[in-house]
Amino acid sequence: MIGYGFMGAAHSQGWRVAPRFFDLPAEPQMQVVVGRHPGAVASAAAKWGWEESATDWREVIARDDIDVVDIVTPGDTHAEIAIAALDAGKHVLCEKPLANTVDEAEAMADAAERAAARGIRSMVGFTYRRVPAATFARDLVAAGRIGEIRQVRAAYLQDWLIDAESPLTWRLQKERAGSGSLGDIGAHAVDLSEYITGLKLASVSGVLDTLVTERPLLGETIGLSGTASAERGAVTVDDVALFTGRYESGALGTFEATRFATGRKNALRVEVSGSLGAVSFDLERMNELQFYDATLPPLEQGFRTIYVTEHDHPYLAPWWPAGHMLGYEHGFSHQVKDLVEAIVDGTQPRPSFADGLHVQRVLDAVERSSNAGSAWTATGD
Repeated sequence: MIGYGFMGAAHSQGWRVAPRFFDLPAEPQMQVVVGRHPGAVASAAAKWGWEESATDWREVIARDDIDVVDIVTPGDTHAEIAIAALDAGKHVLCEKPLANTVDEAEAMADAAERAAARGIRSMVGFTYRRVPAATFARDLVAAGRIGEIRQVRAAYLQDWLIDAESPLTWRLQKERAGSGSLGDIGAHAVDLSEYITGLKLASVSGVLDTLVTERPLLGETIGLSGTASAERGAVTVDDVALFTGRYESGALGTFEATRFATGRKNALRVEVSGSLGAVSFDLERMNELQFYDATLPPLEQGFRTIYVTEHDHPYLAPWWPAGHMLGYEHGFSHQVKDLVEAIVDGTQPRPSFADGLHVQRVLDAVERSSNAGSAWTATGD
């Protein structure tokens, strides 16, 4: 695993727990975690259960005992690491969004296609697809339970940047992160809406805005997030992204991604309205799915709550008795399960790098639309 921040902890949990609950066809061995600061990455290795730590990712991917490379670094490093790993014959899991630019994502997708011809697999970490309630929503839609899809509403709301004095982290710098709310959390809203509906966005019209244009710089605390200093630097990414989209089918979608939604901590919501019904998923109530059946008699209609905790629901068979809830971390175990099974079976795991490239094109189209006064802009697929 290359990187060891917040996502490093989550991915480590997935690698550690998945083989203990799922009957995987191969046993993952958590061999080495890589980071720039020797002391900090060694501590992460000891805490999360990795056999060893290292500071040079190039040396690690050249090793014969490494089969899979898991990339959890900032977006500006994804392309270089992933392409090198794929060319070296390693299977790759890469955190979302796939890259910082469409050009980088295209190069990664090309590398993945070359590698696939040699049996090497790659996958993007859009983990919310693997929340059982979200997967079950996809299953209901695919089974035709809500009929023809007519409209989608998707939003990802957080509030961790509402303090204008919080420091200028890498997520607020375009050269590191690529974009702000749009790429960090808007990418999830785009991917999850497409996953649940089975539709792809063809064009968008949007606006981006930066609400706090400068913040205190971070100090030089090695291996940590750092501390705020008296100096200030420019915020070069969006704080808020609002856009509408039209899917290839003609259905319309509305999207919001913001880290300024005061009081909302991690509210990813997707509601799909169809001719025969609707489904509504809310990550803050992640063990539930709202389902509306418009084919019932009018006196019986209304959204009802389905508790997605039964063993027959997606992913849930190995876990707890019905009614015992899962949490955020379980999606990462499901991600490991799906990736390991695909590698052993010789099949393409999803979402693929090609899927990640499509999302990158949607993000790019939103940014281009905003720069052009919210003009409708094709995604370019």
